[in-house]
Amino acid sequence: MVKSRRVQVLLILVVLSFLLIHFLPCSNNAHMKEKPSPVHILILSSWRSGSSFTGQIFSQHPSVFYLMEPAWHVWVKMYQNNAKVLHMAVRDLVRSVFLCDMSVFDAYMSSQKKKSDLFQWETSRALCSPPACDSFSRSDIITAGNCKTICGKYPFSKVEEACKTYSHVAIKEVRFFDLKVLYPLLTDPSLNLKIIHLVRDPRAVFRSRENTMADLKRDSNIVVGSQKTKGEMGPYNTMQAICKSHVEIYKAGSQAIPSFLKDRYLLVRYEDIARDPLARAAQMYRFAELDFTPELRKWVHNITHGKGHGAQAFDIGSRDALRVSQAWRKTLPFQKIEKVQNVCKDAMDLLGYRLVQSEEEQKNMSLDLLFAQNSS
Repeated sequence: MVKSRRVQVLLILVVLSFLLIHFLPCSNNAHMKEKPSPVHILILSSWRSGSSFTGQIFSQHPSVFYLMEPAWHVWVKMYQNNAKVLHMAVRDLVRSVFLCDMSVFDAYMSSQKKKSDLFQWETSRALCSPPACDSFSRSDIITAGNCKTICGKYPFSKVEEACKTYSHVAIKEVRFFDLKVLYPLLTDPSLNLKIIHLVRDPRAVFRSRENTMADLKRDSNIVVGSQKTKGEMGPYNTMQAICKSHVEIYKAGSQAIPSFLKDRYLLVRYEDIARDPLARAAQMYRFAELDFTPELRKWVHNITHGKGHGAQAFDIGSRDALRVSQAWRKTLPFQKIEKVQNVCKDAMDLLGYRLVQSEEEQKNMSLDLLFAQNSS
């Protein structure tokens, strides 16, 4: 009887040993092969700052699911409120998009919505290739015009389906004015958030906004209130609010970094992209943990060395990026430059944009002098 029990115990030990030896390593291997956590990239900028082009640097990458300004839907639906009040709704929508939960759009769009009802959907290569559209390959460089013609008929459910197949989710957004609003996302264990803070010379922004004022009217009203957008000082009031937000975002991101922001905030100046697009694209890709493929290098070079002027809102065609970035020096009257410099002086000092003191300096100051510091 005792001997029989001993045999049973020995058999149990042998079986357990066999299981430990043969199955534990397999479970470890399975763990090693688990799908890595997605990387979430927020391109944080303001209108007419080169953000649509910068967004395309990410959108055209075959590992990235990209959406351009999804919070547009929040501001259109809740336009009676100011930007500060809308921060929470915008943040919640952005978080849901990062997690590929597109049901968040139900509150802002028709129940009969299609993929083509999503704001600027055609600027997303991911929504122009499988599984969101079968007409292109995921590795293709796809223009918005070609995509819009062919890929608009698919159901909205394809947005979420496509999002879940990518290792990186990138969003370009212009509707945050305070980095602290994003702290809950930076500490959210379900997110791996990295923030690229894109800025542009306020004088260039002002000149570009003048050319697209009608397109930006509703947004300007939300930023500063409809009364402050009126009259001669209206455009300068809006610029002052935008410049102030850049100062606060930069200080929060760079000068008083909480531990959770370490290696997760990157300041990029659009002028530095225009001067050396390949180097800056490489910097942003490294930050976002993405490879810079030969095909993308060629595309970045070609789209920044074209002949276009980039005058239309959301225009992301080929252009002479350096010439476009400096167009304000030839077209903006010095009287307006002085006013912009006056309302944006703190931002210009902090971000390395030198003030010009005369029309002669405006037209003749070298780029190295005009940009007092490098953002790196």
